[in-house]
Amino acid sequence: MSGSAIAIERTDGPSGGVYRLVVDGHEARMTFSRAGERLLIIDHTEVPQTLRGRGIGDRLVARAVDDARQAGIKIFPLCPFAAAQFRKHEAYRDVLSR
Repeated sequence: MSGSAIAIERTDGPSGGVYRLVVDGHEARMTFSRAGERLLIIDHTEVPQTLRGRGIGDRLVARAVDDARQAGIKIFPLCPFAAAQFRKHEAYRDVLSR
């Protein structure tokens, strides 16, 4: 994988959506739902075993954080992986819903 060369795709639906990243034919995904206009809830992150250890999940969470900053909204990381990323990265706390 050449890191930043592979784009994360975001698909939005009426009540939530998904971030997807396909690497070497394998799809990693992070789903979210919305609670009103100002809150995004990350509810699940899934990275196939073949892609683990490559920072794929980190990139999905980072993209959601960037999107939240641009939209002026907060994130509630319900997913254990996403919650761990918020604990790990102090820089994400500006979009963390308390």
